[in-house]
Amino acid sequence: MGETQSSRSVRIQQLFLLSSYVLLGAASSCIFLTLSLRLFPSLPGFLLILLHAATAGAAVTGCAAAATSKWHTFHMVATVMTAIFEGAVSVLIFTRSSEFLRGLKSYVREEDGVIILRMAGTLSILMFCMEWVVLGLGFVVRYYAVVGEERVRTGKVQEEPLNDWPWPFQV
Repeated sequence: MGETQSSRSVRIQQLFLLSSYVLLGAASSCIFLTLSLRLFPSLPGFLLILLHAATAGAAVTGCAAAATSKWHTFHMVATVMTAIFEGAVSVLIFTRSSEFLRGLKSYVREEDGVIILRMAGTLSILMFCMEWVVLGLGFVVRYYAVVGEERVRTGKVQEEPLNDWPWPFQV
């Protein structure tokens, strides 16, 4: 209950890293599922694989952004863009599986291809949700980094006492 800001910051950073690793694992799994559809001859198939690779790249920059603020902006932009496209692809996969598979020009039987595609769509939904979790945690990690820098720069190391605040604002 009596966590300090430093221990909260460390826990949130660890949660941020864990969710980035889960996102990286889901993206690489989705790449392998998509590769099992044998899509390379088609441009939409290549773009689908490229989207999952970009999601994995955004997760890697998230792990780097946790250590330094140099990668933070790039990570946020990449994560937002891949989240939007992952969400759109998952909706497309679940609403029009057969037509989407035909557009990808897969060599796999249609029944098997639809099952593989829906598994990839489920992972896309997981990635979509995890990307928004990672974004939220990324903002909090960056906030704690800025607040920590501000406290070091101004010399404020103790928290403000809350007992002199009016009753509704005391926690």
